[in-house]
Amino acid sequence: MDLQQTIRSQYHASLEMFKQTVVKCPEAMWDDSRHRNRTWLLAYHALYYTHLYLGPAEADFTPWPGHRDNIHRMGSPEHQSGTEAAYSQAEILAYVDYFQDKIDEMVDSLDLASDQSGFHWLPFNKLELQFYNIRHLQQHTGELSERLGQEAGLDIDWVGMKREGGA
Repeated sequence: MDLQQTIRSQYHASLEMFKQTVVKCPEAMWDDSRHRNRTWLLAYHALYYTHLYLGPAEADFTPWPGHRDNIHRMGSPEHQSGTEAAYSQAEILAYVDYFQDKIDEMVDSLDLASDQSGFHWLPFNKLELQFYNIRHLQQHTGELSERLGQEAGLDIDWVGMKREGGA
């Protein structure tokens, strides 16, 4: 069994499900202030941390070129008040594409035998970090999917895995 291939497959599958929530989100829901964390913010947060935690450590992280400081943190007064400019769906999709192009290389460079996550606030090993990271992405994908279902009657398709060289 190729553990890194399995991890790559699950990151790609999770991101495909996440991507559906962005693509299918009606424009009126994207920056809707009825939600404590607006849809665009939830999407950016999920993507940012998935990207961050797939790297070796915080100090080694190079953000997506479209990153704006402190946007990835949910729950701040600025986010609640809506005083900051929302990322557009096109911008989030551009980040998804950017990140999808990096996943294979990032996973292949992981030292899955390391007993450190690389992030002082996450006290587990590098392999467990991958499970944690995929769960985090799926948690927020589930939240976004639930919003789509409840507010727009839309569903996303399940993606079980992505095989090498295909969907």
